[in-house]
Amino acid sequence: MSANRAYLDWNATAPLLDEARAAMLVAMDCVGNPSSIHAEGRAARALTEAARADVAALVGGEAENVVFTSGATEAINALAKSGICAECAGNKKSGAIFALATEHAAIFAAAPDAQVLTVDAKGVFQADQLQRITPGALVFIQLANNETGVIQPIAEIASVVRAAGAFLVVDAVQAPGRIPIDIKALGADSLVLSAHKFGGPKGVGAIVFANRFARLNTAFIAGGGQERGQRGGTENIICIAGMGAAARAAKVAELNVANILANRDAFESRLKENVPDLVIFGEGADRLRNTSLIAIPGISADRALVAADLAGVAISSGSACSSGKVKASHVLQAMGVASDLIGCAIRISIGATTTIDELKRCEEVLLRLAQQRKPAHKAA
Repeated sequence: MSANRAYLDWNATAPLLDEARAAMLVAMDCVGNPSSIHAEGRAARALTEAARADVAALVGGEAENVVFTSGATEAINALAKSGICAECAGNKKSGAIFALATEHAAIFAAAPDAQVLTVDAKGVFQADQLQRITPGALVFIQLANNETGVIQPIAEIASVVRAAGAFLVVDAVQAPGRIPIDIKALGADSLVLSAHKFGGPKGVGAIVFANRFARLNTAFIAGGGQERGQRGGTENIICIAGMGAAARAAKVAELNVANILANRDAFESRLKENVPDLVIFGEGADRLRNTSLIAIPGISADRALVAADLAGVAISSGSACSSGKVKASHVLQAMGVASDLIGCAIRISIGATTTIDELKRCEEVLLRLAQQRKPAHKAA
């Protein structure tokens, strides 16, 4: 990253860790195919399996239950379209799909007929909605929302889903390195991960199943039987190695989040002091320590993003998975936020190397914009 830029968009992608880069360089010199039985192939297989174990350890799982994918979007598509086969639960294949209204857009694209579970004004699931879940259904719930950072009480949800005889898929993409993850304690049947969200390379992710009985009903990508028959195609060992190294680092990072929380809270406090009508979405709910989704009434998101970028500050309007377009957030719509305020929503997401000076540069941009508002938008 340029020394002249303040990168405050970690929820979109975290900077590549030195540990991940080093692991990838080693993997680049590994010539073998992991499916080959000669020494070179065995070396490639060993590298892949070591990374698999690291990813499993990150979420309290077992290596044999990790399936590498090209990213979280593929993982979500695989689960939504192939379904989960879990003979231990007496089900051969999952049925209907339910998804929280604030889920990542990928699930609604992969399963356009998904039944939507509503949230309250803070973006937290509504318990009565879970009574709608039917036996054999596949239920998608984010552990932490990518836009607001709001954390869902997954263990509580899991108990209801399990009682209904349904399957719980947890999108844990934003969680590694920020909050502890334990697939068993959560009660999920599977977790979805994406390496570049926690310092690994782009283009690799994983599905982690809770046990050896749970698996995709059919291989999402048919091929040579790689990934224990779950996903065909020669493994991308360079990116897989990087993901494994990032997973090790993320496990350690869970212990060092206090500074990030202090910086985030100070940032929000200073803005609220100077902009009394500032809105913090999800305020009062349990949120990721690094995430602030805010709005300054009267200042559109596209105006704020352009002004920040010109000032050398990288922020976003929420999800970065919409081909660079600034559009209305379905997450805020689900929370009942007024359309004019949705159009003002911007996300600041920070990480371990974010400095106070970088946050102050962002503050300066936002305060300057707030001061330029028309009188009608100024706080009373």
